[in-house]
Amino acid sequence: MTATGAGTTAETPEPGAEAPPAARHIITAGALLALILSSMDVSIVGTALPRMAADLGALSLYSWVGVSYGMAAAVVIPIGGKLGDLFGRKPLLMAGLGGFVLASLLGALAQNMALLIVARTVQGVCAGLLTANIFTLIGEIYTAERRAQIQGVFFSVAGLGMVAGPPLGGVITDNWGWPWVFWINVPLAALALLAVTAVPFKQVGGRWQDIDVLGVLTLSAGLVPLLFGLSLTGDGHAWGSPEVLGPVLGGLMVLGVFCLVESRYARQPLVPFELFKVNQVAVLVVVSFLSAVAMMGTTFYVPLLYQGVLGVSATYSGSLLIPLAVAMMVVPPLTGKYLPSVPHYRYLGAAAFALLVVGLVMLSRVRPGSGDWMPLLAMVIVGIGVGIIFPLTTTVVQSAVPLELLGVGTSQIQFWRTFASPVSIAVLGTLLSTRAGGLGSGGGSGPSPERLADGLSDVFMVGAVLAAIGLVITLFLKEIPLRGAPAKPRPAVESEVAASKDAT
Repeated sequence: MTATGAGTTAETPEPGAEAPPAARHIITAGALLALILSSMDVSIVGTALPRMAADLGALSLYSWVGVSYGMAAAVVIPIGGKLGDLFGRKPLLMAGLGGFVLASLLGALAQNMALLIVARTVQGVCAGLLTANIFTLIGEIYTAERRAQIQGVFFSVAGLGMVAGPPLGGVITDNWGWPWVFWINVPLAALALLAVTAVPFKQVGGRWQDIDVLGVLTLSAGLVPLLFGLSLTGDGHAWGSPEVLGPVLGGLMVLGVFCLVESRYARQPLVPFELFKVNQVAVLVVVSFLSAVAMMGTTFYVPLLYQGVLGVSATYSGSLLIPLAVAMMVVPPLTGKYLPSVPHYRYLGAAAFALLVVGLVMLSRVRPGSGDWMPLLAMVIVGIGVGIIFPLTTTVVQSAVPLELLGVGTSQIQFWRTFASPVSIAVLGTLLSTRAGGLGSGGGSGPSPERLADGLSDVFMVGAVLAAIGLVITLFLKEIPLRGAPAKPRPAVESEVAASKDAT
């Protein structure tokens, strides 16, 4: 049963019934390729950036080649989720993949840094469309019994794409040249686009007039300067500087206008705030954000721990991240497979956060001369915790929201997980810089290993505290059956949506 209005319901087929098995396999393969593209491109360009800057000049624009991608993706994810609910997943996925091909061609042929940034921005927009709809598509073409397991496989592939990006980018740049980090996207995106044509086109009933144009404008106008300001803090600017304070405060003010528009005036809001009155959505949005902060704190700062505190080489420190990658690849499929049979999965989520706390506390105890075993074991523990939380949050939210809001609910989890990256780098980076007394600014040699260890200890302890908060919040999760959803929406969500429609 799905809500069709206040007080009325209509029969809806079980998810997965509309896609024959052969077509489902083709669609899954295309969605996996699309996910590899969007996740790998987050990091593959990083190792090629120095060569790009040397060839194209404009070193002052260096960081924006990476920042533009993440910023565009974060802004588009909630928009793409709502558009997918209005018009179906197929046109959004095809638009994202087609745009990815064009943006990759533009990046490969770029003759200056400005064009390269434009190409990366367009890639980020397309990645946002893909990220918002890939996991939702899986929720639609698989039955609830298989959905959790397939979601786990997809999270495993996403982790593999992010981890494989930097070494792959280095190999491609050294052997073929940096344009090939873009050329390689073209056949992958084309194959994914071909496979996605097998997605059944569903008459969802959305109209162009239903697009919340004012919501799109105010959300974009609020998130862009906010993310811009946060990115500047990671680039060495102080929080109180006008360059940071102006965009951050301006973005927050515009986001306040966005909240007013969505709650008072939008007929088809991008973000129906009624969803956040539902326990599962409200709890798991916070859980997703906090777990992503813990993961970012590990992946972003552990290499610095290895190189600056333990004194290992950059190449060796990269190989020491393999335990985290292995845990992120192995655990999500297992979690997805067994999650529907777990009687009290909120305790499973709490246990996962407990693992994050243990792993981050272990990292905070690393000092010069501690050896490699402690951070290696800590990363395995963190990887297991994150590998449990990521599929759990998506699966439960997809079981909690009605079918017509499946994209909105799923994209909110993805958005807050993505938004955690610039926030964590800005906050934790500022803490580290303050505690360690600057990281080699002004051409100095940087802090001593002992002082850097003190700063990183504070960073990891803050992550541990946030993970502990996530543990407590997870215990407030109200468990719902994971089988048979989202074809049968949760009554709390249905009543909230119906009440909103009546009020409008």
